[in-house]
Amino acid sequence: LWMLGLSTLHAAEISNQLKNHPSPYLALHGTDPVKWQDWGPAVFSRAKKENKLVYVSIGYFSCHWCHVMQKESYKNKKIAAYLNKHYIPVKVDRELHPALDAKLLSFIKAINGHSGWPANVFITPDGYPLLGFVYEKPMAFYAKIVDLDSKWKSKGATLRKLAIRYTKLFNANSTQSKPDEKRISAAEVLPVLVKLTMPSADDMSGGFGQSNKFPNFPQLRALMDALEYQANPKLEAFLRLTLDRMASQGLRDHVRGGFFRYTVDTQWQKPHFEKMLYDNAQLAILYMRAARQFKNPQYEAVARDALDMILTEMRDKSGAMYSSLSALDGKGVEGGYYLWSKKQLKEILTSQEYRVVKQLWNIGESPTFKHGFLPVQAVGIADVAKKLAIGTAEINKRLSSVKTKLRLAQKKRTLPVDTKILAGWNGIALKAFSIGGQLKDAAKYKRAAREIRNYIVGELWNGTRLLRAKSRGGKIGAASLQDYGHIADGLVTWAKLYNRKDFKISAAIINKGWRNFYSRDGWKLSEKKLIALGVGEAIISDSAIASPSATLIRATLEQGKQTQNKAMTIKAHRALYVAQDTLREEPYWFASHISAIYQAEKKD
Repeated sequence: LWMLGLSTLHAAEISNQLKNHPSPYLALHGTDPVKWQDWGPAVFSRAKKENKLVYVSIGYFSCHWCHVMQKESYKNKKIAAYLNKHYIPVKVDRELHPALDAKLLSFIKAINGHSGWPANVFITPDGYPLLGFVYEKPMAFYAKIVDLDSKWKSKGATLRKLAIRYTKLFNANSTQSKPDEKRISAAEVLPVLVKLTMPSADDMSGGFGQSNKFPNFPQLRALMDALEYQANPKLEAFLRLTLDRMASQGLRDHVRGGFFRYTVDTQWQKPHFEKMLYDNAQLAILYMRAARQFKNPQYEAVARDALDMILTEMRDKSGAMYSSLSALDGKGVEGGYYLWSKKQLKEILTSQEYRVVKQLWNIGESPTFKHGFLPVQAVGIADVAKKLAIGTAEINKRLSSVKTKLRLAQKKRTLPVDTKILAGWNGIALKAFSIGGQLKDAAKYKRAAREIRNYIVGELWNGTRLLRAKSRGGKIGAASLQDYGHIADGLVTWAKLYNRKDFKISAAIINKGWRNFYSRDGWKLSEKKLIALGVGEAIISDSAIASPSATLIRATLEQGKQTQNKAMTIKAHRALYVAQDTLREEPYWFASHISAIYQAEKKD
């Protein structure tokens, strides 16, 4: 039914539309008693007809708290019945609607001071967001929907005016596209980035902030640009520390390879266990660059490790890459796929192997997590070798055996996979594997890049338009700016390194991206929108993924340079040198745009 839409259904016939949806995340909600609808214009047509608020809940397959709220609230028959009767409930996979996700997250943050997933927003029938929040416990959630429904029925006109006022204030604060008389230069903006970013840098553990720790690819890349531009010992020490801690502690999977989404502590010890394609592809790019910039082969090994994990665990038979691996194992245990009890380790490993990991991973009396220990490098291999009076070569040999045995034991466990193939994320993977193919003895990475390229050109690009995603044999959604930007960036990298004929394809995608998403009013994230929130933006901020507008600009600059196309260079510059006050005041959030300015001015 999800393909038929709702226009042919009467209100009395409305049911949960998500069963067998091509999105694995939405399909998970197909058996909820909530009568979830798929996002689309029919939702608002019905909302206007019935004068009901639209309840939009955005999440994704590997989101821990999304699963918690599903179990506690959306499986609750009392809550479901109330939602079904008084609202139009809509479930959205954020990975299919990144533009909507970005706007509603910004709205939630504007009114609450923070945002995240699940992102829940009530929207008026004519498309004005009214109230937004993240995870709520079931009793609080139920009280909220009852209270809001009562107010909507008694004071609907007042609430609508309030929602319109919110939207006007939100839109007024959006960064508008106005040409600047004098171009800001990399020489000016890179030092500003360093000056305003470093106070939030953790010089004890690396990374940013004093709560959760994220891998912050856009910011780290831009700071590496700044260091490349001008030597700075303090900045270099911070970058090395961050790279070392992310690679050695709990953000990284030391058995199967790759990186988890983030850690919930400041020391990089306790991860949220989902693995995202975009994180691992971006971090592989970052560590390959770090290996060159810092002349450290260990960073290259970390990058290879991430690329190998993607190839092993996220690769579809078509050659394209899946979106994510769940934080919950097949039994619903968070991190269960990656955790080990002392008893399990002793049964699987030899006594000599156990002696090594006991020291290396600090296997003590009490496990870090309820369901066991997560392998995290507590001390260096040289320290373990000294303490056990064994050579480092022997330590590494035993450690290799340990990992092989643990991976074999994990075959008895199950880990759900989000099998959606997303255009933009595969564009990031294409770039990562294209760069990886330049490493020594790395033919497998070049082959992987070629297969991703072939999938993009053969399945996602029809010569005139990009498709957002494919899953379970179904085509899902129109591509967003994120898709065009990252596909273009990946294809330009591929064409530059391996097949210059593909510059013709990347040029077509770049031009389409500019036509669809850029105008004198600035950037928009999607071609069409159903909500009133948001206006054209001069620059779009970074998220966990590099800014889609900055990425398209970077791809356009490189395309123009490689093909000697001056028109493309001029087009990129027109969108690059804008909103300079914003760059000076908030460089952290626009790090990718600053990187693009640096790229535009580099001579090599």
